[in-house]
Amino acid sequence: MNAFLRLTLFSIGTTIALSATSLYAQDTEFSQPPNVLVIAREYTKPGKSGALHEKSESAYVKAMEAAKWPVNYIAMDSVSGVNRSLFVYGYPSFDAWEKDNAAQAKNPTLSAANDCAWSVEGDLLASTDESVFRFRPDLSAGAGLELADMRYFEIRMYKIKPGHDQEWEELVKMYVDGYKKAAPDAQWAAYQSFFGANNGGEFLAITPLKSLADVDKGFSDDQKFFAAIGEADGKRAGQLAAACIESMQENLFHFNPKMSYPSNHFKTVDAAFWAPKPAAAPKPAAPAPAKPQ
Repeated sequence: MNAFLRLTLFSIGTTIALSATSLYAQDTEFSQPPNVLVIAREYTKPGKSGALHEKSESAYVKAMEAAKWPVNYIAMDSVSGVNRSLFVYGYPSFDAWEKDNAAQAKNPTLSAANDCAWSVEGDLLASTDESVFRFRPDLSAGAGLELADMRYFEIRMYKIKPGHDQEWEELVKMYVDGYKKAAPDAQWAAYQSFFGANNGGEFLAITPLKSLADVDKGFSDDQKFFAAIGEADGKRAGQLAAACIESMQENLFHFNPKMSYPSNHFKTVDAAFWAPKPAAAPKPAAPAPAKPQ
């Protein structure tokens, strides 16, 4: 939990946002934040997640692989909060997103495979939804990283009170400037909701983590940040948070390579994780020795 989150929790209790170091780009190594981020959520029924969900999702992955589809996506499962899976797609523009949807619809083989997979998966899901977000580079920090080496997303979602965007932007920019000075390796990519629930008033933050040791490091960065901004600016940040943030929520998600369709770059960087070899078939048991007559 970084200083930004801890301060808002201290000030107002709960919120929602999403900050990330580096995210996805269409048909690339996913090393820079895309301009348009599409997040599809699948909420599984009790007892229907895990291997059952992975098996149904593998049908989608196989269909995309067979079609050699140029748009990749990363899947992840919730470690905290409501039991759900996220599927994250990145596009350079809304036009590119539209063209991808249109191209899939015009591909009869891919469409048929997806329809078949969906008919099976529908029995596993309680509900689904999808939201679209726009990148806010002015509220982001960091130069990117090798996402293929990451294993978690720490996802925060901040819902902003109507009419308080100015306070929100002032608050976030205080953190951008403060972390550049106090903990320059800290990074996040900010996104604002565009289509879906809470249009415009919801900000996302995805923080990629290599391991949960990165969460522990965040506490040290917090201390550096507060020391750098001083008491007066710390008080101002608390006032801004109380004025503009309606609610906040933070959750942890673990990447699931079995349900992802990553680029070849991911498989080159870490084939053992992103392209694991199928488990070897068990050897047949040796015949029992014949009993003496």
